[in-house]
Amino acid sequence: MKTMNKRNLILNIVVIAALIGFIIWAEESRSFGAYNQRIFKTCCIYAICALSMNMVNGFTGLFSLGQPGFMAIGAYVTAFLTVSAQDKISIYKIVPISEGMANLHLPFFAALILGGIIAAVFAFLIGFPVLRLRGDYLAIATLGFSEIIRIFITNAQGITNGPTGINRIPNTYMNLYVVCGILALIMIFILAMMKTSYGRALLAIREDEVAAEAMGINLFKHKMLAFVLSGFFAGIGGGLLASLVGAIGPDQFKFTVAYEILLMVVLGGQGSVSGCVAGAFVVRIALEKLRFLDEPIDFGFIQYKGIGGMRMVVFSVLLMLVIILWRKGIFGSKEFSWDRFFGFFAKFKKSPKKEVIE
Repeated sequence: MKTMNKRNLILNIVVIAALIGFIIWAEESRSFGAYNQRIFKTCCIYAICALSMNMVNGFTGLFSLGQPGFMAIGAYVTAFLTVSAQDKISIYKIVPISEGMANLHLPFFAALILGGIIAAVFAFLIGFPVLRLRGDYLAIATLGFSEIIRIFITNAQGITNGPTGINRIPNTYMNLYVVCGILALIMIFILAMMKTSYGRALLAIREDEVAAEAMGINLFKHKMLAFVLSGFFAGIGGGLLASLVGAIGPDQFKFTVAYEILLMVVLGGQGSVSGCVAGAFVVRIALEKLRFLDEPIDFGFIQYKGIGGMRMVVFSVLLMLVIILWRKGIFGSKEFSWDRFFGFFAKFKKSPKKEVIE
């Protein structure tokens, strides 16, 4: 046992060092490319959003689809507070912005955290009515909240600039160090929290609410805690996404975003932090790398003219194959461990043949 623990510790140190080295190389080296950098940053941001949904859907066993709404709140707060006053005046053309609001400005990290806090406040406010619902009713209620937020953003032109959205969002701090660092901090926080009494209570609620309540667990209190943390993390993810893209609009936060994030959670494994991160990377990289299927390809002996939307067909087929092989997701409800990793490959070793004694 001590030998295995020592081996796992050494492997963890090697992998962490390799990841840090890769991030430094990817950020500083031109050979990695700006396009690949953008894909990697997008994967990290969506991993944060998947972790936010996992707080509710995976750990607590509820079914929430309100992530696009919380992301939109965090994105617009971060964008509004980081854009300079001069740019705001030129951006708000249909309904001019007042000088008082135009002068509101905060540094990037302060605006990002404030966006997460405001998203958490909204989660707290809507949590009182919706968390008393269960199953599909909760999903419909949270999805409705997300659409209300999007419609409000579309019509509140004096604050959000309406359908036109906000552009000229500065991306000075949007490097791999910041994005990967925030993702790492959120992962560490969630993993540490799940080992506390609050985390164990959430898992108990997921397994059996009646038994958890009989053991003295306050169901509403712990559900609210998970829901508020989910809103905070989603707001952080939305703020990072806005800064990465440089321009946001209400159409970026449609209800389909919730299904995409849910796909990441289910594919990686509900209730697994490492699974959500892996699911986000798999989905986003596959969606980007399969774009060549929509364009013409010359194989020499045959020419493929290209079919619009073919990448989504192939992507769906690949997802079906993955779900068939791993019905509970890539990691299930467990975290990545070296023991499971080596145990997986040990299954393929041939068992020694037994000698037949005559």
